Amino acid sequence: MTTTTSSFWRYLQHRSRTGAVSLETVALLVGAAFFVVGFVISIIVFWGHELRITGPWSIGAYAAIGGAVVAILSVLLGRFVIGYKGDVKVRADGLTMVHDHLRWYDIAAIALAYAATALLGWLGIASLLELSFTDAPVFDFPGAILVAVAFALTAYICFLSAATLTPMTLSIVLAVFLVVGAFASMLTATDVYWWRDNLSALGMASNASSWVFNGTVIVAGVIVTIIARYATAGLPADTPKDARRRHIVRIGLILMGLFLTCVGIFPVDAFFLVHNTVATGMAVAFGGVVIALPWLVPSISKVFVALGYIYVAVIVLVAVFFATGYYNLTAVELIAAILIFSWIIVFLRASTDRTVVELEEPEELVVTP
Repeated sequence: MTTTTSSFWRYLQHRSRTGAVSLETVALLVGAAFFVVGFVISIIVFWGHELRITGPWSIGAYAAIGGAVVAILSVLLGRFVIGYKGDVKVRADGLTMVHDHLRWYDIAAIALAYAATALLGWLGIASLLELSFTDAPVFDFPGAILVAVAFALTAYICFLSAATLTPMTLSIVLAVFLVVGAFASMLTATDVYWWRDNLSALGMASNASSWVFNGTVIVAGVIVTIIARYATAGLPADTPKDARRRHIVRIGLILMGLFLTCVGIFPVDAFFLVHNTVATGMAVAFGGVVIALPWLVPSISKVFVALGYIYVAVIVLVAVFFATGYYNLTAVELIAAILIFSWIIVFLRASTDRTVVELEEPEELVVTP
């Protein structure tokens, strides 16, 4: 059985890489495979039991944890069909740059982002169903079907998304991951008044949500460093001076990702000074990149440059409001985080789409009689 399954996946990989089978067909087959596996395992586990929708050992928890595992496997399979035969790319990969490919830790971070989104997403759906069907039991057979459908849907979406991943869709994955992770940590916080302190209070050990918040921030920081390479790959580097300027922009964005990762690695209650230093460092790196961008990338759109200046001005303004006691620190951190990540997403678009780069001045028209 194992040999047959392995041979089938090798055959499917070969056919998908050579283009003999479309990615859509492969994604459907992957979803169908996880449906069968999910149903067989679930019916064995659920047989003879009356299940709850949420809570420990519930169908919701089972679908969420299993969905996270399915998401990781599907992402790896999706990236697996993107391959090379020597130095020749056998299928188009939107995340391939000249002399630079995704590294193993890049793929690990992307897979974890998908897995966390699937985990928290299915838990959220289960919670909504619990509120809609109060105290309703779930029997073994329909429970196995529901879990199998959740696995199949997760596998289909994650496989297809991973196989067709581009820098822009990667930024969308980052945005969705951050939103889901932030709301999950807020909803599961032990201290319901965490917002009176600061956003980093969600990562304190006293909160049940600490692992969600810190994990989300760490993985998000790694993804930002991945995006930094692609966001700067399209910048002009025709001369050594341009190449140095592009390198400075890339370093600034990577520093933002590294500082963000350190925010999750060093919780505020255990590493107060280090945590505040790296959090401030991220804001400073962002401000430095935005302010220096017209000199580092002279061809970038002036409208985008103005947008960055407005973002920096707003962050400084809310910081002044905090210093005067008008805003609390949570409001400042939320506003700053939203502005910084939205700027990164727009910058990725501005640096890869030539339509937003400033055009040369049109030649003077000569009218002849």
